[in-house]
Amino acid sequence: MDSKKVRWGIISTAKIGREKVIPGIQASQTGIVTAIASRDAERASAVAKDLGIEKAYGSYEDLFSDPDIDAIYNPLPNHMHVPVTVQAVEAGKHVLCEKPIALSAEDASTLLDLPKDRLVAEGFMVRTHPQWIRAREIVRSGELGDLHAIQGFFSFFNNDPDNIRNRADMGGGALMDIGCYTMLAGRYFFEAEPERVVSLIDRDPDFGTDRFTSVIMDFGAGRQLTFTVSTQLTAHQRLQLVGTRKRLEIPIPFNAPQGAATELRMDDGSALGDASMTTENVEPCDQYAELADVFGRAVLGEKVMTYGVEDALQNMKILDAIFASAEKGGWVDIV
Repeated sequence: MDSKKVRWGIISTAKIGREKVIPGIQASQTGIVTAIASRDAERASAVAKDLGIEKAYGSYEDLFSDPDIDAIYNPLPNHMHVPVTVQAVEAGKHVLCEKPIALSAEDASTLLDLPKDRLVAEGFMVRTHPQWIRAREIVRSGELGDLHAIQGFFSFFNNDPDNIRNRADMGGGALMDIGCYTMLAGRYFFEAEPERVVSLIDRDPDFGTDRFTSVIMDFGAGRQLTFTVSTQLTAHQRLQLVGTRKRLEIPIPFNAPQGAATELRMDDGSALGDASMTTENVEPCDQYAELADVFGRAVLGEKVMTYGVEDALQNMKILDAIFASAEKGGWVDIV
């Protein structure tokens, strides 16, 4: 391995890879994109040419066998995350896998058996964005007082029957696609694990996917995360962290504009209607480049990455419990 750069191979020509992750890796300090693979060799070659990637392959296996590749980015549909990640690791590659890392905790547990000298992590770029890092610094400082309530909302409208987000057999639906972000916010900002969950799910009658899901997660000690996610509501996202002294708002918590500045909003509640709100600007950031560097430094042995397979497995246990609660019609403990 080049001592200064991680050589990345990209699986598939998925939109998120083309438009977000590949440009992020190319803008990172630690990584270069060396190759891309697709089951359509012509498509791989065209994307490689457009994005200035040296090599293009017509199969994933050819990519995995390339000795010049150190790490793989896996943005395939959810049901392919685990088997293709296993295949890549067994070929000696580190893997950054799109979220959610699996279809269930049982599915994700397979990854625990992989060689420990290969890094496998879930691609939650939000945890590397300065706005999340700064928000957690504010929580830790005590400026909000005691943090008791986190409220999240994340939605968009998509009723295309051919879109993978609307394919139940591929792990589609609001909870798996975007609810994993709102769920993660509770773990990140409370710096604790939820004890139990209760949920309400409305499923599309044709797709069978959850199109509208609301959740309460109990973190104990009077701490609650509540969130709503939907694939069939107008596009909106917001995250509120409410403490005993102040409220912190992240206006674009999940799809922060790539390479642009963001802001955090603070309100002490002394005047209603946001009249007492103040704003703190957050430096311009490409959160995908930040994620590539966090992962890349871990691959290079420069800094330990704190989120690995065990963390991804915990995320899946929580998502499993949310689905189980909707089926049961009541609280489900997370074990």
